[in-house]
Amino acid sequence: MGLFFDVLSAINNPDQQGSVAQLENVTNTMQQLATSQGLDATKLQSILTAAGGLLGPALKQQGSLPGGAQLGNLVNQVGGTGAPAAALQSLFPPQLQQQLIQGIAQKTGISASMIQGLLPSLLPAIMGLLNMGASNSGTGTNPLLNAFLSGGDGTTDLGDVFKFANRFLNPA
Repeated sequence: MGLFFDVLSAINNPDQQGSVAQLENVTNTMQQLATSQGLDATKLQSILTAAGGLLGPALKQQGSLPGGAQLGNLVNQVGGTGAPAAALQSLFPPQLQQQLIQGIAQKTGISASMIQGLLPSLLPAIMGLLNMGASNSGTGTNPLLNAFLSGGDGTTDLGDVFKFANRFLNPA
């Protein structure tokens, strides 16, 4: 739940890009994606949990490569609607995408071909969520992205973030 609090902090911080509308856009994208593939909320949550567990180390690795200081810029480019394929390829080269597909399929029991079909839409939605913490001025760090990258103690579960975001946006 820790990362969800960071999402809420980004929404409440006028210096960060996060907004309720942006959170709605991300959750709606994920729900539409799941519906189009015949996945229920539980399966989507498991995919997001597995993806988050694999994306954190992958993004850390990308950030440590030469030019890795541009990680925030790449997350910003990929996180937009209609993300350019070049930005997606820069952040997630084909070999890394294959590793993500196989890892998510292995952790969830969902076919690799279904995961492969989800990934081009799922990754920009996740990056859009993480980009909510970016500075409005375009300078400085992204505390939400940093919290995700420094996670690992179970507080950065993207499946939980999605679940809590839905509860936040659609209170019972």
